[in-house]
Amino acid sequence: MTNADWAAAADVDFTLPSAARIYDYNLGGSHNFAVDRAVAEQVNQAMPDLPLIHRANRSFLRRVVRVLADAGIRQFLDMGSGIPTVGNVHEIAQRAAPESRIVYVDVDPVAVTHSNAILADNDRAAAIRADVRNATGILEDPTVRSVIDFSQPVGVLMLTVLHYISDEDHPLELVRTYRDAIVPGSYLAISHGTMESSTGDQTKAGVQAGVRSKIPTTMRGRAEITRMFDGFDLIEPGIVFAPEWRPDSLNDTFRDEPDRSATIVGVGVKR
Repeated sequence: MTNADWAAAADVDFTLPSAARIYDYNLGGSHNFAVDRAVAEQVNQAMPDLPLIHRANRSFLRRVVRVLADAGIRQFLDMGSGIPTVGNVHEIAQRAAPESRIVYVDVDPVAVTHSNAILADNDRAAAIRADVRNATGILEDPTVRSVIDFSQPVGVLMLTVLHYISDEDHPLELVRTYRDAIVPGSYLAISHGTMESSTGDQTKAGVQAGVRSKIPTTMRGRAEITRMFDGFDLIEPGIVFAPEWRPDSLNDTFRDEPDRSATIVGVGVKR
């Protein structure tokens, strides 16, 4: 499909930029449009590290899924999953264990349309269009329920999504709603933008550029992110910058300057 085909299939509003499509652009993807590229360039100018930050987060996703698969997790709920690119959750999880089941959730129509296209022959994976803030709707969605068995452990992935949820939408309570829906032995993984780094001024400029382009973000600190793991036992190495979480390559982005990732992460197992 061409971009025009995806846009028609997904019923895209070309006047509005999308965080998912900006992420896709910064990762070198092709499922983005002029409005996304224009905003991406504005934000990237204010925050030059952003494309590398997105790559560091993608590396964190890959490591998390492998660790959870090694721990026996065979179900994944990927919230704010974005537009599929190399190293998707289902590719990593099903390579480790072919029986693994995955549901992708995103509010962006292009992300969901493209995901369902590449998953057409995969009966253990699906994508739905939904806002992560609608926890009840997602947890009760028929497609989610047909793929995920909530009586068994689940890996809930909330990567680069919670900083798009304002304080007024109560992100802590939202995370707890998902927590309460999963059984002990399930995992929660979070990556979240922060200004608690040596590049805080750059991050602040990027946030301001996003607000001007109608993509507001709420950066949070280590203490706030730690509270999101209430009811979970953090696994090693705890709450750290993304490149510090179980690095597996000397070539990992920002490995020698982890705070440049401007992203705090953690993974916990439900008690």
